[in-house]
Amino acid sequence: MKITLKDGSVKEYAGAMSVIEIAADISEGLARMACAGEIDGQVVDLRTVVDRDCELSILTANDKAGLAAYRHTTSHVLAEAVKRLYPEAKLAIGPSIDTGFYYDFDAPSFSREDLDKIEAEMKKIIKEGAKIERFTLPREEAIQFMEEKGEPYKVELIQDLPEDAEISFYRQGDFVDLCAGPHLMSTKPIKAFKLISSSGAYWRGSEKNAMLSRIYGTAFTKKDELNEYLEYLESIKKRDHNRLGRELELFATVDVIGQGLPLLMPKGAKIIQTMQRWIEDEEEKRGYMRTKTPLMAKKDLYVISDHWEHYKEGMFVLGDEEKDDEVFALRPMTCPFQYYVYKQSQKSYRDLPCRYGETSTLFRNEDSGEMHGLTRVRQFTISEGHLVVRPDQLEEEFRGCVDLAKYCLTTLGLEGDVTYRMSKWDPNNAEHYLGTAEMWDEVQDMMRRMLDHIGIQYTEEEGEAAFYGPKLDIQAKNIYGKEDTMITIQLDMFLAERFDMSYVDKDGTKKRPYIIHRTSMGCYERTLAWMIEKYEGAFPTWLCPEQVRVLPISEKYHEYAEKVEKELKNNGILTTVDERSEKIGYKIREARLQKIPYMLVVGQKEEEDGVVSVRSRFNGDEGQKPLEQFIDDICKEIRTKEIKKVVVTD
Repeated sequence: MKITLKDGSVKEYAGAMSVIEIAADISEGLARMACAGEIDGQVVDLRTVVDRDCELSILTANDKAGLAAYRHTTSHVLAEAVKRLYPEAKLAIGPSIDTGFYYDFDAPSFSREDLDKIEAEMKKIIKEGAKIERFTLPREEAIQFMEEKGEPYKVELIQDLPEDAEISFYRQGDFVDLCAGPHLMSTKPIKAFKLISSSGAYWRGSEKNAMLSRIYGTAFTKKDELNEYLEYLESIKKRDHNRLGRELELFATVDVIGQGLPLLMPKGAKIIQTMQRWIEDEEEKRGYMRTKTPLMAKKDLYVISDHWEHYKEGMFVLGDEEKDDEVFALRPMTCPFQYYVYKQSQKSYRDLPCRYGETSTLFRNEDSGEMHGLTRVRQFTISEGHLVVRPDQLEEEFRGCVDLAKYCLTTLGLEGDVTYRMSKWDPNNAEHYLGTAEMWDEVQDMMRRMLDHIGIQYTEEEGEAAFYGPKLDIQAKNIYGKEDTMITIQLDMFLAERFDMSYVDKDGTKKRPYIIHRTSMGCYERTLAWMIEKYEGAFPTWLCPEQVRVLPISEKYHEYAEKVEKELKNNGILTTVDERSEKIGYKIREARLQKIPYMLVVGQKEEEDGVVSVRSRFNGDEGQKPLEQFIDDICKEIRTKEIKKVVVTD
């Protein structure tokens, strides 16, 4: 057989050989570094036998898939260590992830001291250097094998596999785990790892299932790489919006109010208000008509839209369907409400497009394990809109929605941090969607053509569409690498029929319109979290809840400080005065810690000359300026929404 290697060279062998044997034939050093193989583009275990002509790559930890195999083996070492120290713990799953690996256990929660103890046991296991062996069993034997070991979660995983499936296991010493692989040849090559944290996680991600204890870890082949990553983790903790948002008094959470129901403090609420006014004014410039619709509706509305069928589990339902004459639900979206705004009068083709915008407070019953700070909450507000358009207007209006989203991202300084994804339906789960396969193919082709015309670079993802249409999702990652949808633009060719929406065309006949569902900036809370992390709390001046702090050197200059404050406020500048009996250096440090853009120091010289001494987080000490000049400069900065680079830090 002929084996074509990554560099294009060809190896010929008389008979079948495993991937690791081929690696050893190429180079003993390569075999020592090998973590997995790739045959004709498919990642395989090192033990996989090659018996035909193919293209083969030997993957090391320098390759993404190779590093994943390395980390996956480390997760098995973690599981073995936990079973040694806590024999009653039950094994769930333990995959590699982009940042390392995790393993879920049915066991009491793990403290930092527990993790340190587990790490020490893992080092013993690695030092033992047990050979890792793969073996398979028929499904029924595999179930019995795991039942005898007392591993109910593994049994459940096997039971979900086809009856004729051959189930693979990996053994390292006395420890055996159900696993598809791939894995290293032994535990010995694992050089540098760290258990990062422990948290709760529902089995299979559902709050209806048992709460498990998840241990997160990471692993590298070099100690220096591990130390560099741990230093990086420490640095991003300082940007975590959960920590920074509370330190800056932007938001808070309270147990008796409920998980996923954050309190926006005055500063956080001011930022949201500034963004909301900006968005609403911008949408009005672009021809949107503002609506204000109820926060709840009868079940009947959601039955028409099919949300009751497809989304009920994610809704807060008020009442009992079996007992009450009327059952209500808090709205998880605004579209059905705005459809009835449209239907209040018969529309002509001349009336279209109808662009409806609303600052919508929505409610979604998120799983408790999914909620996080401001990024995933149970009550949130979005810049929601629905455009009712004629078929010939669809592409122009879709383009306008993309342009608005890009304008918002650019103004906030976030455009470079996003990716674009076309979210499609899953034809293998057609029962979860409205319409036929032909209709979905048609509308997805339509979206693809529009995106290509606009020139957006995008990926396609199956199974991420709404049940009523495909979406353009604008994605961003938080500091920990988790990806969220920030803005979405959806095509809908189904709900107009369900709501009997129409317009009278030129020929006098009634036609069904298309609908575009969109957000201009997305969820305000999630965007605030994103910006806290992006700017480390040092927001662009126009968004800051406190733009200037006046710092009198002593009590003698309070009157002048208040005069400066009044003049600034008269020009719409958000200003406070620090009249505490503290030294000026302490006041400056406090203002810096609060990420305030400008500090105006005033004393005798400033009062006599009618000036202010300006300190900023951009240039440090900027010297004295006439108050009128400072006002002109900062007003221009706010008006143009300029994003200045922060030079002076804490």
